[in-house]
Amino acid sequence: MPQLFLLLLLLLPLPAAADAKVVTVLTVDGAISPASADYVLRGLKRAQDGGSRLVVLKLDTPGGLDTSMRDIIKAILASPVPVATFVAPSGARAASAGTYILYASHVAAMAPGTNLGAASPVQIGIGGAVPTAPPAPAGSAASAAAPQADTMTLKHLHDASAYIRSLAQLRGRNVEWAERAVREAVSLSAEEALRIHVVDRVASDVGELLKQIDGTRVSAAGTTVTIDVAGAEVVAFDPDWRTRMLFVIASPSLALLLMTIGVYGLLFEFSSPGYILPGVVGGICLLLGLFALQMLPFSTTGLALMALGMAFLVAEIFVPTSGALAVGGVIAFVAGAMMLIDTDVPGFGIPLALIVGIAAVTALFVLVVVGMAVQSRRRPVVSGREELAGESGEVLADFTGEGWARVHGETWRVRSVVPLTQGQRVRVTGIDGLTLDVEPQPNEANARTR
Repeated sequence: MPQLFLLLLLLLPLPAAADAKVVTVLTVDGAISPASADYVLRGLKRAQDGGSRLVVLKLDTPGGLDTSMRDIIKAILASPVPVATFVAPSGARAASAGTYILYASHVAAMAPGTNLGAASPVQIGIGGAVPTAPPAPAGSAASAAAPQADTMTLKHLHDASAYIRSLAQLRGRNVEWAERAVREAVSLSAEEALRIHVVDRVASDVGELLKQIDGTRVSAAGTTVTIDVAGAEVVAFDPDWRTRMLFVIASPSLALLLMTIGVYGLLFEFSSPGYILPGVVGGICLLLGLFALQMLPFSTTGLALMALGMAFLVAEIFVPTSGALAVGGVIAFVAGAMMLIDTDVPGFGIPLALIVGIAAVTALFVLVVVGMAVQSRRRPVVSGREELAGESGEVLADFTGEGWARVHGETWRVRSVVPLTQGQRVRVTGIDGLTLDVEPQPNEANARTR
């Protein structure tokens, strides 16, 4: 019996497998956006559910949106799994929003040849960036002379400064430099950041970082946790197709292109009904463009101008004005495109070259469409009842008053003030309902006589 009991124990799953050490690696490369926040939040949730010992957030960003940055920081602060933000590889940066995320992490690390800082907030919309210099002391002459227009920008500056100061105090990092990064937009290299205790470690790769921080004690979600990652399996949580699609769509340039293609497709479908494909493609692109705008810091004025321009272009088709509405629509559309993403936030601008290119293509498109419309108006009528006026026909039987004749290969009831004979050529002089007024063709009659 003891031998049988030991055999059964050997057949049971080994408990060591349940204690396998796993480190989850997330990678954010680019501007901090709602797509980035969604990816990081899902990665942290997956790491927690999977029992990961540590989350390594590899970061390379020029900055991004304040709301998305704060969503990521809130998730890091609430995570029971320690998060080590690692600015890597060499040449990467954690500028602006990236600096805040680095300060909020349980472990802050950088690779050699990287930098962080320049964390001054910038405003979205017309008004530009907030002042990067620190405000003058209250009661001083400079303070009294400061323009009241800077009140809102100074509110953003003070709020950002207090936010990063609280993160620095929470993690025990350099508070003074954190405030300078916000108020003076200063930056640091990896070695300098380590020397003045802005970051905790400098490592060449994830493997070296894990060796350095193994055994480190940190506070995660209010609980003291010892990072135990010796011999841990490193698992990368790569973005899925949904996240990759959000990253692609949440590009200001692509959003503008999608909206432009959508307008062109719908304009072509409205002007030439029945092709179907342009309308389908245009509708899909327009909806995707509008969806992308929900993820971008767009200007309401710019969007309104673009909508007005679209309305003018559509109106030109139904109310021809020889191009007046079309030209106005192009101007409004281009002006709106220039204002659509009006922000100094890194990674969220629209290149001027793209706007100029779209303007040129739009102007060419309008010129071609208006030119075709003008030419079509100048052409003689080639179909319909109006085309019958002046046409010739042949009498089918002798008649006096009303009879029948063949005009344009069709049999018409005709009316004449003079008697007509079978085979005689006639000319249409008018139309009365379904009856044609005709008269003999003298030239035809003379030719037949000779």
